[in-house]
Amino acid sequence: MAFDFKKEYRDLYMPKSEPAVITAPPMKFILVRGHGDPNEEGGEYKKALETLYALAYTIKMSKKGERHIEGYFDFVVPPLEGFWSQKGGGVIDYARKEDFFWISALRMPDFVENEDFLWAVGEVKRKKKADAGKAEFMTYEEGLCVQCMHTGPYDDEPGTVSRMNDFILREGYVTDISNERLHHEIYLSDPRRTPPEKLKTVIRHPIRKA
Repeated sequence: MAFDFKKEYRDLYMPKSEPAVITAPPMKFILVRGHGDPNEEGGEYKKALETLYALAYTIKMSKKGERHIEGYFDFVVPPLEGFWSQKGGGVIDYARKEDFFWISALRMPDFVENEDFLWAVGEVKRKKKADAGKAEFMTYEEGLCVQCMHTGPYDDEPGTVSRMNDFILREGYVTDISNERLHHEIYLSDPRRTPPEKLKTVIRHPIRKA
């Protein structure tokens, strides 16, 4: 049976609807950085997602080709993740989507190394005639965070973030968003197939002791 990150790491991917403190371990990601409204039809964001999934499935399906990745095991491609910011930092203004700076990412198993990522970039170019040159591979250790499950439209997230902020202050922490530690979302639902009121999104904010 394929390894499923959501089932094996429920503390990271299936939080409760009330805020809680977690410590996120080092994780490997393939990612694409960009700027602008993620809802723009045919825009940069949607192209980034196409690149990410092409790379992820190339690595997943390497078992059927000539590439033998050391330590490989079959896995379910994890849910899409997004790191979000705006010029000036601070609180995200959902009304200014055109000002978003985003990093779209997919977690990779620990057996994936940079040379495997570069191989996948080459395969995507060779087989799909697609340029994955904007993609990056990195290990990211998020550390101490508060997270919460948000159910509903993305534009309603400020209400959940407000509850998280109240919890952070009450528990003796402060939000620690910076250029390196960003507003983080994990998308457990497919917005093409799920009604807005039923969308499930993990919201995660970095924190530190007050």
